[in-house]
Amino acid sequence: MSQTTSFSVDGMTCGHCVQHVTTELTAIDGVTDVQIELVNGGSSPVVVTSDGPLSDEAIAAAIDEAGYALTPRGSLL
Repeated sequence: MSQTTSFSVDGMTCGHCVQHVTTELTAIDGVTDVQIELVNGGSSPVVVTSDGPLSDEAIAAAIDEAGYALTPRGSLL
């Protein structure tokens, strides 16, 4: 059964940024799809589809590896 996880990433500015984040997220075991709505220089919404639950730590590590930061929950960005 598929599960979706939604969060936002700060600082992406172009398609290359989106590709880099997508590559890191799809490397997490169980991830089957990544959809990113680019908000140039702002907080870009991300939806990850996976075979099961994903840990916050795995997501944060993938975003960090890509060179970006997760938007803090409750942020107005």
